Amino acid sequence: MALPRFQIDDSALLVVDVQEKLVPVMHESNRLIKQASRLIDGANALGLPVLVTEQYRKGLGVTVPELVERLTPLAVCNHEKLKFSACIQPVRDELSRLNRRNVIVCGIEGHVCVLQSCLDLMGSGFVTAIVTDAVSSRRENDCRVAIDRMVQAGVVPTTVESILLELVHEAGTDRFKSILPIIK
Repeated sequence: MALPRFQIDDSALLVVDVQEKLVPVMHESNRLIKQASRLIDGANALGLPVLVTEQYRKGLGVTVPELVERLTPLAVCNHEKLKFSACIQPVRDELSRLNRRNVIVCGIEGHVCVLQSCLDLMGSGFVTAIVTDAVSSRRENDCRVAIDRMVQAGVVPTTVESILLELVHEAGTDRFKSILPIIK
């Protein structure tokens, strides 16, 4: 079975629950923020829609400032949720409105909200990629096992640099030049 190729015109980025009270307790939280920032910067450079969810803002806070400064006003939606999955109706509606069938996912926690989001996206017919270097959990093993489970379910594993270069397809173009500073 051939794995799907991600294209700029049919893909969107979904940032799941990278919130103030969650980030400090994540495994390798600095790596998570650095990689999610690079991914968002790349999405912005390529004109990819960015969707954001936040789990129970009252208890967990809002998206961390390091990402908010990259999102505003470029994010096409930012929705609070109580379900663990970010595949909520407003997100599905926005993906449909944008005619995006491929969803690139990053965020936290890998074994809860990210896992359930990816499984639900796949179940709703979206081709889904998990950006393994831009996802985390409190415990490393929880995240690693969740990524394994996602891959077994058909979610495409990738990294920040790999997905950005896949979206660009070739060197020497304006699109490649726009992401070059991000991947260096």
